[in-house]
Amino acid sequence: MTNNDIFRRIRYAFDLKEATIVNIFALAEVDVTPAQVTAWLKKDEDEALVPMKNRELAAFLNGFISFKRGKREGPVPAPETQLNNNMVFQKLRIALNMKAEDVLEVFEQVELPLSPHELSAFFRKPSHKNYRECKDQMLRNFLMGVQQQQRPSQES
Repeated sequence: MTNNDIFRRIRYAFDLKEATIVNIFALAEVDVTPAQVTAWLKKDEDEALVPMKNRELAAFLNGFISFKRGKREGPVPAPETQLNNNMVFQKLRIALNMKAEDVLEVFEQVELPLSPHELSAFFRKPSHKNYRECKDQMLRNFLMGVQQQQRPSQES
């Protein structure tokens, strides 16, 4: 999945308007314009699509955590320059204040049951022997399940 694809799916799942997205970036102390947001949200086939960098997606996710849970005391975390699906998954889990049971329920909803051990492997350090890479399909299914929870009338 591209950063733009992840960004579009989050925007759709939570029905975020462009002005709200600009405010989410501001929570991470990153200034973006509505035009930048529009360019990131374009479909992959659109020539006007601007690829979203890891740092930009990380800043959005950091802001999304503050947007959903409230701003923390202290300095705002710097957005990561390297991002992988495990990190995106972890940031979304934090933003949505989900415990393991909540995440497992999301996967049940999309008919992809996981064991608690399989799930915890995604959130381990890469150097841990039980670390497991979160593949695109796993992240896609998680986002789909979250979307179904957020927009139940939109289920297909």
